[in-house]
Amino acid sequence: MNPDLDLTIERVIRAPRNAVWTAWTDPARFAKWFLPAPMVCQVDRLEARAGGGLVTRMSEDGVRFVPHMDASFLVVEKNARIVFTNAIDSSWRPRTPEPVALTAEIILRDHPDGTEYQAIVRHGDPASRARHEEMGFFEGWGTVTKQLAEVAEQ
Repeated sequence: MNPDLDLTIERVIRAPRNAVWTAWTDPARFAKWFLPAPMVCQVDRLEARAGGGLVTRMSEDGVRFVPHMDASFLVVEKNARIVFTNAIDSSWRPRTPEPVALTAEIILRDHPDGTEYQAIVRHGDPASRARHEEMGFFEGWGTVTKQLAEVAEQ
């Protein structure tokens, strides 16, 4: 991890790795946690494989949905690691997403209390990292990580 370019969230989730994995790879479960509540997530595409697409929409009222993320999975190692980027859309076209381009690496490890969960979010330059942090990275990613834990622990 490069502290000038990367942000990270770590947490122990009191559930087995397979449960955390399923919360990441099952579209119905993913939609329950991927956006901070009370925002509602709709999953249009979740192909958890290298080269697969990740397309979501978001809504404040659960009725009117607007685009949220159009990304590609780069690495998918069952029950261990997921890497995705929004710098390449789900059709494998380069893009410059707003507000910030990122590559996120999700790492799952065994822990005596369940699963050690780590999300490393990489940025292309210090300004992008700073912008993401200022936008509320720790609050937003912290909230969705908590929501992920709630889904996985059910």
